Amino acid sequence: MSAALLVSALRDPASVTTLDATGWNGLIAAARAERLIGTLAFRLADVAVPPAVQPILADARTDAAREARQALWEADRAVQALRPLDVRVILLKGTAYAAAGLRAGQGRFIGDLDILVPRDRLAAVEQALIAAGWEWVKEDAYDDAYYRQWMHELPPMIHRTRDRMIDVHHTILPLTARPKPDAAALIVDAEPIADGLYMLSAEDRVCHAAAHMLADGDLQGGLRNLWDIYGLLAECDPSLLDQRAAHHGLRAHVQQARRLALALYGDGARLTLWDRLVRARLLARDGWGRETRKALVFAFFLRSHWLRMPPLMLARHLWTKWRKGHRPT
Repeated sequence: MSAALLVSALRDPASVTTLDATGWNGLIAAARAERLIGTLAFRLADVAVPPAVQPILADARTDAAREARQALWEADRAVQALRPLDVRVILLKGTAYAAAGLRAGQGRFIGDLDILVPRDRLAAVEQALIAAGWEWVKEDAYDDAYYRQWMHELPPMIHRTRDRMIDVHHTILPLTARPKPDAAALIVDAEPIADGLYMLSAEDRVCHAAAHMLADGDLQGGLRNLWDIYGLLAECDPSLLDQRAAHHGLRAHVQQARRLALALYGDGARLTLWDRLVRARLLARDGWGRETRKALVFAFFLRSHWLRMPPLMLARHLWTKWRKGHRPT
């Protein structure tokens, strides 16, 4: 499977020296599909690769550097827009990793700008961003209301001239999710990066990554998220992490994320039956990088919605989305 090749290459870059043309095709296809091609390129920087592969990896490194610059510029623009509010702009995910020079940010694909602000300042933050050129992506009234009432973030916004997205979070999981992370503690304990920019503490970064991967989503992009977690684990104190995860109601998720990260990218770990199912979902790609195990993928799609809301609310939400023409892919 191409996903297994990708995991092996990230764990042990020297392993790619045994690949034939078919293996390289599968590896690169999986890396692109999982948005790990930049990370892979950096991991293989000191490894001899076939001439045909060299420009692919060189382009990936260039693209990753450009994405990082764009992401940091967007973060700077958000800080300038929100400076009059005297609100901490806490960077999340890839932009935070890039801004702080963390291992998890090396070559990482960075999509939207994700920031965390206090919930009681959302209205002011929203108006300041609109005044600075951001506008709404979601025009559907149901989607807008759903985000505002139940989600952990405002509806996504995009800048009208730069065409870059921003997601404004007030916590790290939907309000309907079973775990209830302490958003106030996340904000209070955030660490400064540069003038006006902050990021979550080392332990909270792992908690957020684990929550995003295992307590909220359907494991799309799971290998990238798990690589983040593997790198972030090295930067925090295990005992403090355990305490912090328990405080946020995420202890089981963090422990599972650690087992999976060590099993796939590290020296190994003893996996439970549930861990093995998650691993099977993560590795569900064929030699062309295409998703396989469709039934398992769909089961995790349903699970992601089940985690986000109670049964009656879930049924009503799925029915509403179905009537509007939404179909899972």
